[in-house]
Amino acid sequence: MAEQKVSKIQKLWPTLKRLLGYGKPYRKPLSYAVLMLWIAAAAEVTGPILISFFIDHYVAKGELPWGKVSLLALCFIFLQFLAASLHYFQALLFNRAAVGVVQRLRTDVMDAALRQPLSAFDTQPVGQLISRVTNDTEVIRDLYVTVVSTVLRSIALIGAMLVAMFSLDWRLASVAICIFPAVFVVMALYQIYSTPVVRKVRAYLADINDGFNEVINGMNVIQQFRQQKRFGERLSRASQSHYMARMQTLRLEGFLLRPLLSLFSSLILCGLLILFGFSAEGSIGVGVLYAFINYLGRLNEPLIELTSQQSILQQAVVAGERIFDLMDRSQQQYGSDDKLLTSGEIDIRDVSFAYRPDKWVLENISLHVPSRGFVALVGHTGSGKSTLANLLMGYYPLNKGEIRVDGRNLADLSHTSLRKGIAMVQQDPVVLAESVFANVTLGRDIDEAQVWHALDIVQLSPLVREMPEGLNTRLGEQGNNLSVGQKQLLAMARVLVQAPEILILDEATANIDSGTEQAIQRALRAIRQQTTLVVIAHRLSTIVDADNIMVLHRGQAVEQGNHLQLLAEKGRYYQMYQLQLAGQELASAEQVIPFTENA
Repeated sequence: MAEQKVSKIQKLWPTLKRLLGYGKPYRKPLSYAVLMLWIAAAAEVTGPILISFFIDHYVAKGELPWGKVSLLALCFIFLQFLAASLHYFQALLFNRAAVGVVQRLRTDVMDAALRQPLSAFDTQPVGQLISRVTNDTEVIRDLYVTVVSTVLRSIALIGAMLVAMFSLDWRLASVAICIFPAVFVVMALYQIYSTPVVRKVRAYLADINDGFNEVINGMNVIQQFRQQKRFGERLSRASQSHYMARMQTLRLEGFLLRPLLSLFSSLILCGLLILFGFSAEGSIGVGVLYAFINYLGRLNEPLIELTSQQSILQQAVVAGERIFDLMDRSQQQYGSDDKLLTSGEIDIRDVSFAYRPDKWVLENISLHVPSRGFVALVGHTGSGKSTLANLLMGYYPLNKGEIRVDGRNLADLSHTSLRKGIAMVQQDPVVLAESVFANVTLGRDIDEAQVWHALDIVQLSPLVREMPEGLNTRLGEQGNNLSVGQKQLLAMARVLVQAPEILILDEATANIDSGTEQAIQRALRAIRQQTTLVVIAHRLSTIVDADNIMVLHRGQAVEQGNHLQLLAEKGRYYQMYQLQLAGQELASAEQVIPFTENA
């Protein structure tokens, strides 16, 4: 058991070394800060020496020459002022370095999160990621501001006091240093027992963040189904777990730190008094004894600080482990083929895919879409339509088979050629808390005229013109001042402002009224002259003009053909179409009945 705990301690060093490596760009200011610490420590230690000299040479002899006493007093005051000033400036330097380190670390971890493959987000809760970018990086800031500065200050002060004590009397100094072995044992014990507890603290804090994120995003569902109490109890349990873990660390600190170290200090003080009492008269001056008592009191504090910093050090190392775990994960892989797409031809050859090894989502799918063609994917929920669209976007690596566009393997395309050549409009589009213009352009070099043209195509321009600042009107978080249909129109404009070679529509018109949908259908027919269309649709009336319709069922392609061919086969597509026609007729009848009754 002891060997396992020692092994865990040894594993902490690589993480700590990597964290401290972020401070390399700030070596110069940190060196100045360390120099200031040593000078301040020397100034602090010199004060008791002056008082010791005053006691043994003036007070003990009953002489008080005011000139020399005044000079000693001025020197003592100057040394204390110098120490305080240097501590102030070194604290500024350490904080400046700490803020810079956190800024760089936060940028690196956010960049790593942005480059994660989409499969990572299928299982990783959003709150966990937020916790790593915010809370964990703040803990690492404490590593530089508190731990590093405190450790260096304590080492400087302890070193200066040891030099002073041995220069005053080696016998008393030998007794005083007996405290160090005991302190090292306490620090080792604290390290062993606090590490797993601190890991729990960080994990529970991440759970709290994840819970709050889930509650806020699902507030309407929670209130609709009166689940406030259940979710409140869930957050309370997470908070209680975090509280209990924090209490464990506080109990460890309360037992192993200040009380125990104060006991050791008291024992050493007794040893000093015993040695002084049994020494020959005059061999150890009263002033020297005062200086040692003063040093022992001061020595106790940096030793306690060194030991107490282990809690923050542990939290910083655990936070670093969580951050580096994210940064070291495999990133989304792209090829090196930078040539842009020119035709939009698609070849899907015997593609099979599974999110989990035990269940295929798609099996042996083959499909050819000619340049500027229009293909539709239909099927019941869970049949694999959206998964196939995600594979066309290059979001997931294939388990089996091959997808080729423009005659080139999709996996060989670079990030730039893939994202410029293939675009998708999803059913639940993401809207940024920025202006309409920023939401359409997304940082691309596009002028306002192009944006207005795209908004005209999707019939969103009247709404934008009525907004207070037009294109510069800032949208709410997740577009909360837009309807679901308007969000889809905005996402459509985002794509159409620079038409790609391949456009995938994943139920992109599901929440749009029939009039607007017809206008968008006309716009899509117009851009078909330069774009290959892949449309996922539940409303089959929107894909009757498709060149080819693939019917998916439980991950397999069960039918293919155009609208008339599939109706003639009277298979699964025919059944789906007839059901939708019956549903539309029933809805029309329900609208007519009230008018008949009123008449």
